[in-house]
Amino acid sequence: MIARARILLELDEASGPASDRRVVAGRVGVSEGTVYLVAKRFSESAGDVDEVIGRRRRLSPPVPAKVTGEVQAHLIALACTKPPGGYDRWSLRLLEKHVLLTDGIPPLDHSTIGRILKKGGFALI
Repeated sequence: MIARARILLELDEASGPASDRRVVAGRVGVSEGTVYLVAKRFSESAGDVDEVIGRRRRLSPPVPAKVTGEVQAHLIALACTKPPGGYDRWSLRLLEKHVLLTDGIPPLDHSTIGRILKKGGFALI
């Protein structure tokens, strides 16, 4: 962000003619391609500096979340059931094993299961 602002300052022609792309790149410490792309983006945005130096928001995250509200509900419902035979109570590792066998829930790590239960206000006793 700072480098893009410095590039725009170097390319500003209000105080005189702008330097060559190679010179600007050397002063700012970026490649010539970066100087070209910043100048191109500035001209395409009709001179909107905030559009050039600001960060863009993604429309969606790069990786979709594994844990949705539906997954949380299934997990809490599983933790509310009676534990399997031979066990007095659910543990996080036991829940992890049963999550693998349950349809509709992606494979989750025991630490992730613990965070989900804690966030939902559920405690394994």
